[in-house]
Amino acid sequence: MASLTPRLFVPSTMDAWVYEDYGSPEKVLKLKSDVPMPEVNDDQVLIKVVAAALNPVDFKRMFGFFKYTDSLPPVRYGIAVVEVKVDFGTLAEYTFAEERMLALKPNNLSFTAAASLPLARETAHEGLERAGLTSGQSILILGGASGVGSLAIQACSLIQCLAKHVFGASKVAATSSTSKLELLRSLGADLAIDYTKENIDDLPEKFDVAFDTVGQCCEALKAAKEGGKVASILPGTTVPPAFEFVLTSKGSVLEKLKLPVLDPKSPFPFTKAVEAFSYLQTGRAIGKLVIFPIP
Repeated sequence: MASLTPRLFVPSTMDAWVYEDYGSPEKVLKLKSDVPMPEVNDDQVLIKVVAAALNPVDFKRMFGFFKYTDSLPPVRYGIAVVEVKVDFGTLAEYTFAEERMLALKPNNLSFTAAASLPLARETAHEGLERAGLTSGQSILILGGASGVGSLAIQACSLIQCLAKHVFGASKVAATSSTSKLELLRSLGADLAIDYTKENIDDLPEKFDVAFDTVGQCCEALKAAKEGGKVASILPGTTVPPAFEFVLTSKGSVLEKLKLPVLDPKSPFPFTKAVEAFSYLQTGRAIGKLVIFPIP
């Protein structure tokens, strides 16, 4: 999440996390000063960054998983409040985005909370929308305690379901490890499934929609009814007839931000970005990790 700063008062250089080669965050991610400010076009807004969320796609991109479609390093790292050009992210003092992709931060959310929401919230909403979830259908969310998974379950409070109350789902089920089952229930899941103890093949029912947020496409396919839809947010992991999608960000969706689920370790200070990425890579994070404050 960010605040707008008049161009008149912006310095010529900034502090930013940069990587100049592909590899693990511990080896390639460096904090540098005197990084040139981004050049902003007439249809773009220069943004003073206050807080930034980390996403699994961030370290995967750093490892080079998407190097054939991304810009080449050096990269000013981080995912923006909305998706922006790959070579400038939000682990920096300033970034930019097209005006149509922005929305004001709600007054009732802190910068830490607001920064955690956009990418995951938009992905959750678009995934359910593209899967064609309609009133009366059932859904299984694989990775219910992830940033996207938790927001796919919840809505305005921790006991409401986005899938239920926006899309009209008849039953919402979600998977997680044992320690996160109560979180799923508190978010509004009707059925919390412990993937460490229960096999998807052994579930007594199949689902109209399976939404994979953690790279378990084969399990999602097993859980779907014949003719059901399987959506995945992980590029390169889908198996037909499942489908993956590329998020299309727009400011109007950001205006519908809800309550986030933040990992207890959040926020990490700006100087501890490498440590934050290391923790994210363990797969033990709950909800979202946020860097705050950004000087």
